Amino acid sequence: MLEIDKLSVGFVRYAGWFRRIASEPLRDVSLRARPGEVVALVGASGAGKSLLAHAVLGILPPTAQVTGAMRWQGEPLTAARQRLLRGRSVALVPQALTYLDPSARARRQVAWAAQAAGRSAATALATEELKRYGLGAVAQRNFPHELSGGMARRVLTAMATVAQAQLLIADEPTTGLDAQASSQSLEYLRGLADQGRTVLVISHDLAALTAVADRFVVLDAGRCVESVEADDFMVGRVTEAYTRDLRRALPQLGFQLPGTSDPTVQVAAPREEPLHA
Repeated sequence: MLEIDKLSVGFVRYAGWFRRIASEPLRDVSLRARPGEVVALVGASGAGKSLLAHAVLGILPPTAQVTGAMRWQGEPLTAARQRLLRGRSVALVPQALTYLDPSARARRQVAWAAQAAGRSAATALATEELKRYGLGAVAQRNFPHELSGGMARRVLTAMATVAQAQLLIADEPTTGLDAQASSQSLEYLRGLADQGRTVLVISHDLAALTAVADRFVVLDAGRCVESVEADDFMVGRVTEAYTRDLRRALPQLGFQLPGTSDPTVQVAAPREEPLHA
């Protein structure tokens, strides 16, 4: 289980020679993410979602000032432990496709990730992992520019999962994808959770998340305003005005304006069968 208690991240910058300006873009954030669960971290741009992910992974800039507590599987996430776990037990699916090496074929990049995690038979593992995401021999030999956006995102996901990471953080995994590819990308993550892994998804695509998430954690201006089970979110059992406004923007609710009453909620379609390792 991932446990975060009262996490704050601050920075200090200089304006001129002597004036220092302090900011705290993440303040007193707490959340829990359990094995077998997809937790959707949602909120407006600048709410601190990616910053939270980087704090968990231990990839914040050296100038960051971090307070609070983070634990994975009951043990503190110290800087030394983060370095040990990163890319092995804890992995990131980054937002930008530019994380892919433009000069290397898809299978080679996944094999590199396997090697970095200390796994043997890296090329064979990469082949099987990409097949699991529906990428056959032709796609595996392609360079990133020869892949569709959905395929490239599956390669990024395979790079994160080939090490058998038990905590997977996906940062905006549907950016730039059409509706079908977006749904498929999230279903892959849902399948990983159904295998017992812990999945934290950062996304603006609230409508797509309703089909796969177990719980929504809502951030606003660097603070966690609410954590709510997906079923409660869908039927409107929420306590905070900001969460209600996010929910009203769902197409299932007809993109309601604040202050209007809810029509009958259309429940998300049933989930597909989970993926198998």
